Amino acid sequence: MNLFGGYRGLPGVWDELFDGEGKPRLGFGRAIDALDSRTALEFGRCQTLAERALLNQGVTFSVYNDDRGTEKIFPVCLLPRLISAEEWRKVEEGLQQRLRALSMFLDDVYGEQRILAEGRIPRELVLGAKQYLPILRGTSAPGGVRIHVSGIDLIRDPSGTFRVLEDNLRTPSGVSYVLENRVVTKRVMPRTVDVARVQRVEDYPARLAETLVSVSPVSQEESTIVVLTPGPYNSAYFEHSFLARTMGLELVEAADLFVDDDRVWLRTTSGPRRVHVVYRRTDEAFLDPEVFRKDSMLGVPGIMRAWAKGNVALANAPGNGVADDKAVYAYVPEMVRFYLAEEPLLEQVRTWVCFRENDRQYVLEHLAEMVVKAVDEAGGYGMLIGPQASAAERDAFRAKIQAEPRSYVAQRLIELSTCPTWDKVSGHVVPRRVDLRPYSLFGKNGAWVLPGGLTRVALVEGSYVVNSSQGGGSKDTWVMKP
Repeated sequence: MNLFGGYRGLPGVWDELFDGEGKPRLGFGRAIDALDSRTALEFGRCQTLAERALLNQGVTFSVYNDDRGTEKIFPVCLLPRLISAEEWRKVEEGLQQRLRALSMFLDDVYGEQRILAEGRIPRELVLGAKQYLPILRGTSAPGGVRIHVSGIDLIRDPSGTFRVLEDNLRTPSGVSYVLENRVVTKRVMPRTVDVARVQRVEDYPARLAETLVSVSPVSQEESTIVVLTPGPYNSAYFEHSFLARTMGLELVEAADLFVDDDRVWLRTTSGPRRVHVVYRRTDEAFLDPEVFRKDSMLGVPGIMRAWAKGNVALANAPGNGVADDKAVYAYVPEMVRFYLAEEPLLEQVRTWVCFRENDRQYVLEHLAEMVVKAVDEAGGYGMLIGPQASAAERDAFRAKIQAEPRSYVAQRLIELSTCPTWDKVSGHVVPRRVDLRPYSLFGKNGAWVLPGGLTRVALVEGSYVVNSSQGGGSKDTWVMKP
């Protein structure tokens, strides 16, 4: 039997590769035929080779709360997720529009605060956000860009509509797995990738370097750019080193940098060298002990002074976290209308903001139907999946919501789309739920979206949690050429 023989998606759920009758979706026939030319046994061998290659390359992530050890090999399923060129064009336009609006929102809330003055978003909701940094009020980002790198998570609902699930505008991670997955896929299934006519992702490091240099306070030829990492114990250290290497940049830790005369300098064997752009992968809480956590050993004292004076660009800019807040997320469509005078091109997930009394009352009355999320958590933590929770778990969350309503939002459980996924135990292809994190770059010349992104997959049967720290894996995302 060939690879997809007998495969069926879940009832009432959008499947990424096949329609409700089990036929390949429009435009995917060539790619699916190339994949289906293998037997399950042959594909199983390819999957094993891919996993071995990733192991040998050290493609890992860290999980801090796992007593069995922190360093994990990032799980990958060799069966790709496919997206048509036309669908991708719409996603790309929607992401670019959203980033323009979010950028203007950040400039505004750290500037004139027009959107708050006009009551389009509740003032206390924004200024009360944990990640809003009032100390940055009146400070402009060097180069005029705050969101240099973003990872905006999308899901697809049962009707096939892409919807934004959340925004990640601080230090989004995962793009290294996109690039490594493509390298491994082409290595073990070269003919399949060629036949499918898939858009390239290999340009990302060069595009990222161009984005960073575009915001430098000096010319490209004079610019020194570094990647700042918290160190090898960080969960995304593989990615930090991968991106520095592929961009040809220095990977540095805090001890390698110092600030003098409100400028940032890199310690080298030939003496100090001026740094103009820092691609920071250190959380801003630890970025500068003069401004944020005084006990931080991971930060560079004075780097915020240098940034505020325009002597160094920080990517991403400090303060972006206010736009990541899941309660603020509910107002992004209003931002698009306010700043751009346009209607949003991308749909969102209907969100009840517990800060609002009517929303809170509705959530408390329908808790068994809701997914409740803490507004400043990520990675699937701080979350209640009401339909799957026990009565005791729901009661505990009810008390949390009543005690701190600003800290929670709720959404109805959406049936995430599924994608054919290789199950090593059974040796068959099975449907598993997925989401998508496209990566966008924003420089002085506007936004560029990587064609594809990180498809995260819930490898556990019945699970909705795709995060790698909780049992999820990834897939290569194939955007078809026009």
